[in-house]
Amino acid sequence: MRLVIVGGVAGGMSAAARARRLDEHAEIIVLERGPYVSFANCGLPYYVGGEITDRDSLLLHTPETLKSSLNLDVRINHDVTAIDADAKTVTVTTPDGVEALSYDSLVLSPGASAARPPIAGLDSPRVSTLRTVDDATTLAGAVDGGATTAVVLGAGFIGLEAAEGLAHRGLEVTLVEAFDHVLPPLETEMAQLVSAELARLGIDVREGVLAKEIEHGAAHDTVVLSDGSQVEADIVVLSAGVRPDTSSMQDAGIETDRGAILVDEHGRTNLTDVYAVGDATVSVDGVTGVKRPVALAGPANRAGRLVADFIFQPETAREIPSALGTAIVRAGNLTAAMTGANRKALADAGIEFHTLHLHPAQHAGYFPGAESIAMLVHIRAEDGLVLGAQAVGREGVDKRIDVLATAIRNRMVAEDLMDLDLSYSPPYGQAKDPVNLVGMIGENVLNGTLKLWYADEIEQVAQTALLLDVRSDAEVAQGSIPGALAIPHTELRERIDEVREAAAGRPVRVFCAAGQRSHLAHRVLIQEGFDSASLSGGWNTLVAVLTAMQAAAARQTSTV
Repeated sequence: MRLVIVGGVAGGMSAAARARRLDEHAEIIVLERGPYVSFANCGLPYYVGGEITDRDSLLLHTPETLKSSLNLDVRINHDVTAIDADAKTVTVTTPDGVEALSYDSLVLSPGASAARPPIAGLDSPRVSTLRTVDDATTLAGAVDGGATTAVVLGAGFIGLEAAEGLAHRGLEVTLVEAFDHVLPPLETEMAQLVSAELARLGIDVREGVLAKEIEHGAAHDTVVLSDGSQVEADIVVLSAGVRPDTSSMQDAGIETDRGAILVDEHGRTNLTDVYAVGDATVSVDGVTGVKRPVALAGPANRAGRLVADFIFQPETAREIPSALGTAIVRAGNLTAAMTGANRKALADAGIEFHTLHLHPAQHAGYFPGAESIAMLVHIRAEDGLVLGAQAVGREGVDKRIDVLATAIRNRMVAEDLMDLDLSYSPPYGQAKDPVNLVGMIGENVLNGTLKLWYADEIEQVAQTALLLDVRSDAEVAQGSIPGALAIPHTELRERIDEVREAAAGRPVRVFCAAGQRSHLAHRVLIQEGFDSASLSGGWNTLVAVLTAMQAAAARQTSTV
């Protein structure tokens, strides 16, 4: 049995290592185009930022270590340029020339390459991607060489990490994102918190604009943006997304969708004995069922292992799980994480849902250091099935999103979250963990105990309903919605006639800081005969949404 694997790093090396554990006698050849077969690409931004100081620590394995530990034949600087599925051979460009290599089974793990949008001047030597060890070395060298300004094009995960790292090194950084907010998969109200933290770090965040041109200069480049502004740059980091690196494989007759390889539940392509894993493949979304690439290390590693299982033990091999897109990133003192589908994905799939906002503390409120986590969870309207979740905060974000990712994987509904027996001690959590609270709120929404209204409805609500602010007088003094009636929730029962007079038959839309007190007020109002609803996430969420809306309006005005 000769297994040939094209591409190392996550998917390819996972397949190779698992294959060796299953068959000691198989001939396993790994062909890697570049000089590094196994490196920590997720650590590259942190090397540029100086937190990882030893470049060699990013190199997880070499051909020599893989030979000695797993008896793998790893060949670096070997570029596969063609596949002949009928002859079961691959054409390989090597340092010694071109050769044909036969295979019994072939696993393709070519990964993805940086997208290169049509920006004039993108060929500047000051422009670099951040996909390889050499990219990271180049960027770190530029910083060490005296660079003082940087422009990062694209505010996805890598772009955000690169911007943070360069700011950490003392550079003046401008972060440019074509979408209307950073980290496009995040919902607007969550992304606004990240944008504010980036600004606190001194990063100039430009949202909703494109880079049109990079003008080359002797001392530095100038990045010209679509809003007419210009930014000087000693370094330009191109992080505008990725595309499947499959151009050399499509001539073999492999079926693709927008360049990504189509595979079945065991990683099989349409060609006999040819499999594919990783960033270059199409995954089935675990919530919506939509087919899309998922460029994340975790799914690639798992797929590589399962493809090897199917090649060597097809009778017992499990299917490759559908992707949830669970991801996490640091932004200054904040952590942002997500799993499952966002609003756009759910709307595009025609799935009706409720969105739950909450701002619980990461641990017991009476224990020192308690701070709130902004959480958002989508549940299916018909039965409360958990569809997606996002969170932003200083601590405890990873734990909650990982629990909710597990809930989505196991198709749990909101009520199930109430019953999860999660670890509790004052320094770590609450007796009612934030995940439990999601379940409680979800149950209330589904059974009608709680009716929600949302921050993006504010203009319509202000025109058609009485806005009731049930925060304390001190909180209201710090700011409220113009025209809102302010009655602390503890005084509502005694002052219910004031509400009735002010409402004059209109609905009442109540809000507090985070949603808890407005829920209590809502229950009073409902039982007094009012048409009432509570603002999801309260004032905290409203401020984030209004800030984003104002920023969008300002951008629109500047382009008119």
